[in-house]
Amino acid sequence: MSIGTEDNPLRVAIVGSGPAGFYAAGHLLKNKQNPDLVAQVDMYDRLPTPWGLVRAGVAPDHPNIKAVSRVYEKTAAHPEFRFFGNVEVGTDLSHEELMSRYHAVIYAVGAQTDKHMGIPGEDLPGSWAATELVAWYNGHPDYRDLEFDLSCKTAVVIGNGNVAMDVTRMLAAPIDELAKTDVADHALEVLRGSQIEEVVVLGRRGPAQAAFTNPELLEIPELTEADVFVDPRDLELDEHSRLSIEGEGELTHRRNVEILTDYSKRHPEGRPKRIVFRFLVSPMALKGDDKVEAIEIVRNELYRDAGGRLRARSIEQHETIDCGLVLRSIGYRGVPMSGVPFDETHAVIPNEGGRVLDPESQQHLAGEYAVGWIKRGPSGVIGTNKRDAQETVDFLVEDLHEGHLNDPPDPSRDSLEALLAERNPDVVSYAGWEAIDAAEKGAGEPHGRPRVKLCSFEELLEAAKQPA
Repeated sequence: MSIGTEDNPLRVAIVGSGPAGFYAAGHLLKNKQNPDLVAQVDMYDRLPTPWGLVRAGVAPDHPNIKAVSRVYEKTAAHPEFRFFGNVEVGTDLSHEELMSRYHAVIYAVGAQTDKHMGIPGEDLPGSWAATELVAWYNGHPDYRDLEFDLSCKTAVVIGNGNVAMDVTRMLAAPIDELAKTDVADHALEVLRGSQIEEVVVLGRRGPAQAAFTNPELLEIPELTEADVFVDPRDLELDEHSRLSIEGEGELTHRRNVEILTDYSKRHPEGRPKRIVFRFLVSPMALKGDDKVEAIEIVRNELYRDAGGRLRARSIEQHETIDCGLVLRSIGYRGVPMSGVPFDETHAVIPNEGGRVLDPESQQHLAGEYAVGWIKRGPSGVIGTNKRDAQETVDFLVEDLHEGHLNDPPDPSRDSLEALLAERNPDVVSYAGWEAIDAAEKGAGEPHGRPRVKLCSFEELLEAAKQPA
């Protein structure tokens, strides 16, 4: 019997409910190239809530970016879509059990951990991954109980990406403005008592290689309580950097240099806080007896390696910055899933265009696919995942037509629901998420806030049981 018909729908599981997973679901359920395709999509997430980093990663002062969830809500409203929240694949359901019930499984689990600097003192109290701070102030239930000490005067952010800009803004933003957002209440209380007056942002390479996008950089001077400082000497481009942004060079990087040059010419207005951008410096060590008290950095220069890539190397000019908080923002890493191939070098699921590969034979594994950061690594913005998901889904549908999908012995929806109910009585349906959503919005409305987030599994699961 043909797969993808009313009598025998294409059964697809998507593991992970962030942007990549939802874009994949949308492409499957409304397949413009194959309008007659009948697909049923079941989406799994370890958390009781969907949206991934849109909920737990986007900064609270960026509500417009979070509005992308309205697109995902349309996908979730499709009659052949189901959401299974508070279900951990690998614990509640094994990889083998998924493969026994679906023609295809799409892994959309993102990059769940961060890269380490590998320097002395990195494990001192006061040294954190920026992603931990982000998850904490966004109310991720795994991170709500972290304790950030903001009693120091200077914080150092290591990295030049958008996450580095997010945490910089959050540490320097006026508390009255943050109080109007959906920042988690426990974080708002700590930020209200913050003593941080200076945030120093360190970049290993030069301003022409910084990874933040122009809008993120342009937002920094809008912080009404912070002056911005850029040393003009850091903007003197070497030949490699100058050539990289001239003519047909990288437009975003060229604009970043222009923006930073403008900042370097501004006179301080005497605001109570300051944000300092430093380039061509690398952390060498964190110093302190029982907590971070300073960071040692070294000056760099740029060079091209044998492969033509622009690299930074030390010129042995050292400096120490007194600080009490260090946030590293130097990249994410994917983590292995039980039963699924994993490339430790690149921290992704090995794949070709989204088709998962067997590490030994390099052949496609029938019915297994990847999308998003676990497919390509942590790059791009939210919208990048739409094209990425389209590529994977196109290959999945091609494999369907060529008979190369998985052949599950038990594709019944009812048997799957019975198995989940037996394993985990607290599965959260999409209706359960809508009840959580309504509770949070209802709590925020009297205070003029978009929502007051529920930040523990217990609170979320209890809210999911209430009628929306």
